[in-house]
Amino acid sequence: MKKILVFVFLSALLSSATAQDAVYLFAYFKDNGQDGLHLAYSRDGYKWQALNNDHSLLTPTAGGDKLMRDPCIIRGADGLFHMVWTVSWKEKGIGYASSPDLLHWSAQKEIPVMAHEPGALNCWAPEITYDARRREYMIYWATTIPGRFTAGDTTGDGNYNHRLYYVTTKDFQHFSPAKLLYDQGFNVIDASIVPDKGRFIMFLKDETKMPPQKNIRIAVSNTLTGGYGKPSPPITGQYWAEGPTALHTAGKWIVYFDKYTQHRYGAVESTDMKTWTDVSDQLSMPEGIRHGTVLAITGKELERLMNANNR
Repeated sequence: MKKILVFVFLSALLSSATAQDAVYLFAYFKDNGQDGLHLAYSRDGYKWQALNNDHSLLTPTAGGDKLMRDPCIIRGADGLFHMVWTVSWKEKGIGYASSPDLLHWSAQKEIPVMAHEPGALNCWAPEITYDARRREYMIYWATTIPGRFTAGDTTGDGNYNHRLYYVTTKDFQHFSPAKLLYDQGFNVIDASIVPDKGRFIMFLKDETKMPPQKNIRIAVSNTLTGGYGKPSPPITGQYWAEGPTALHTAGKWIVYFDKYTQHRYGAVESTDMKTWTDVSDQLSMPEGIRHGTVLAITGKELERLMNANNR
């Protein structure tokens, strides 16, 4: 009996230490994305501090315009960190690189996901989600193909009427053909999908300009690559928001987003995915932060990042 109690006590201590060791990392860009990847960290999800004195940690080399906008980093099933990003406002591919430690990165490459579509105008805000059941990754992004969809064709900005597309891959070397991921009859960009209790939750931006939307909504599916239905009512307020990224911590969801017309970041939180509370006034973010994504790392990984940046 004593051995059982000791085991339970030690397990509780280890669980507590693990929880205390959890650190969150925010990958983001600044200005137009020309200088590359920026990182910030937080221990509570509200107070964020820039690493490397808020200087870029990786200079963009992929694509014709060599930008690194909207970076998305996930920890893969292979133990590597995989990153995708927007390389240009008007190109038909997305950037990709991987790293074992967030310090040393593979050669950057452009994945030509929409090269087969002559009329495609862009590939914006790519993200990656891992499907554990299929043991593969899904990369997804927003593209406008003029004339492809009539719904929403006159409600956006200029000629842009986006829909979400995707490819799948197991190794980031071979990719499935691009397919349509989400079309619910409106202009949509900036999807971010997280697995949750056997389902997949998509946070998305309703990009409709007239009548004004420009807000964050939610769609849900039982499968990663399709089946997402009509979106929820907006979870953000009466301001323009983009680039949602979600963190589940301490029994609640925090969704961060770029209040891009106000040049600041915002956040809402919920315990049930139905009732959302604005907690933007609790956030402290690096100055000039733009559209990014959040992930969890260990305390040791953060220590390596901080030590490397102080050399």
